[in-house]
Amino acid sequence: MVDLQALLADLEAECTDLDALVAGLPSAEWARPTPAAGWTIAHQIGHLTWTDEVAALSATDAEAFGELVREALPRALTFVDEAAEQAAATPAPELLARWRRGRATLAPALRAVPPGTKLPWFGPPMSPASMVSARLMETWAHGQDVADALGANRTPTVRLRNIAHLGVRTRNFAYQVHGRTPPAEEFRVELRGPGGELWTWGPEEAAQRVEGPALDFCLLVTQRRHPGDLAVTAHGPDAVEWLGIAQAFAGPAGTGRTAGQFAH
Repeated sequence: MVDLQALLADLEAECTDLDALVAGLPSAEWARPTPAAGWTIAHQIGHLTWTDEVAALSATDAEAFGELVREALPRALTFVDEAAEQAAATPAPELLARWRRGRATLAPALRAVPPGTKLPWFGPPMSPASMVSARLMETWAHGQDVADALGANRTPTVRLRNIAHLGVRTRNFAYQVHGRTPPAEEFRVELRGPGGELWTWGPEEAAQRVEGPALDFCLLVTQRRHPGDLAVTAHGPDAVEWLGIAQAFAGPAGTGRTAGQFAH
């Protein structure tokens, strides 16, 4: 059984860490470009704000959320960027306060969802736990963009396991979004957590294997680093193929990052 309360605590901690990066920034610094093309720090926080708000709407008013989806359909490839652009135009103190309000609203909304309920979303419906996992992954990934923009180093935490788990679970989605047929057999994934602990997925005897530091794997599946710049290794042709297309986030195929972009 997935522990929703533990996931929500991890999400709160991830938000708190990112909040600490931006809370003291002068307003002008919110316009600093991030590695995501065309997105400033304000766009990154604006995107998280909007997504938290619509996730809470999904949990509390399915009819209103359905109307939002119908309105967005004609702009399926642009509405996410449009929402980020609109939020980024908000004065930094107002945007920060709005993000904090949205986070404070989302947690109790998800706790109140009856057990077994699936929440409507822009893709397949999700359980509250899956919704929190997705929000945690996005907060960490967009937080990485903010940290990169500021030249800040973040300390890896055991919360990475949630993101790594989502990266493993979305293997088939990554193939499908690239128009490819997912392999029939399971892969073995072995990752070293921040404290040296071993995290594993898949059968031990699997022929296709992926291994490396959990941080590097999370950077890979969120496409925050080029695979060639990470210490994640694959054994077997299918596993090698997966590392080139891995994608833990929803939407069309991501474009990733340029090789050597973050070399020091």
